[in-house]
Amino acid sequence: MTQNRARTVFLLAHTGRAAAIRSAELVVKGLLRSGLGVRVLEEEARDLPLPDDVETVKEATPQCLDDCELLIVLGGDGTLLRGAEFARASGVPMLGVNLGSVGFLAEAERDDLEKVVDRVVSRAYEVEERMTVDVVVHRNGDIVHTDWALNEAAVQKVSAERMLEVVLEIDGRPVTGFGCDGIVCATPTGSTAYAFSAGGPVVWPEVEALLMVPISAHALFAKPLVTSPNSVLAVEVLPHVPPGVLWCDGRRTVELPRGRGWRCGGAVPVRLARLHHASFTDRLVAKFALPVSGWRGAPQ
Repeated sequence: MTQNRARTVFLLAHTGRAAAIRSAELVVKGLLRSGLGVRVLEEEARDLPLPDDVETVKEATPQCLDDCELLIVLGGDGTLLRGAEFARASGVPMLGVNLGSVGFLAEAERDDLEKVVDRVVSRAYEVEERMTVDVVVHRNGDIVHTDWALNEAAVQKVSAERMLEVVLEIDGRPVTGFGCDGIVCATPTGSTAYAFSAGGPVVWPEVEALLMVPISAHALFAKPLVTSPNSVLAVEVLPHVPPGVLWCDGRRTVELPRGRGWRCGGAVPVRLARLHHASFTDRLVAKFALPVSGWRGAPQ
């Protein structure tokens, strides 16, 4: 049904988790009680105990966020990346509540739900922009596929017994080539995800840069590279090796046959809603449980 409320919030949840269903029920009741409208996907509404005055939409398109002031996402990293697809296309800020294990994109944890509702109702949040990358796959000069990523675009080998043979390119100039299991092109947001697992550096979100991180490369010069956010990073899969596969944020994939390359560069940002000014350093220490005991504080 359609609502007639001045303010509407879209709710996206991982309804396959019992914790997400309970959290969604709490958030919806809190928002409705405060006079805000709530909109959800019809397929998710079937699994949620929702009041009759919650609006539902059939298709998961950017238009389903029309007239919404905020997108609240309840789930783990995968659900948050799914929410980012809505947020980027619509320009609506996304506020993530982590119900998974790490959740670097999330702004709150499941124990903070009441505070989340209060801050949304009072508009006590700020919005920051996170870099994304546009991804273009080409062959013989023709564009055959386009995509984008918030965390990373990564090419991986398909054949377990054969490596990929690639040549890396930065801003139209070749840098090096080698055999490897894959290459990750990441944003600062994605530096704590796949790129981190592959040995790349952690980059603070306010740093504008792009990362290129080899995966299990057989070469002397195969270190992670950090470039300008305006750079164009490219990977060419050489024609004499088995094909690869290109993944964007681990969600969308396309085959990368021999002789085909891909490039990426800065693109439309994703807008994230922030409830507090906690430093990324503190977030990093908490998420990875880093050992900081014995620290006495900065010299006075």
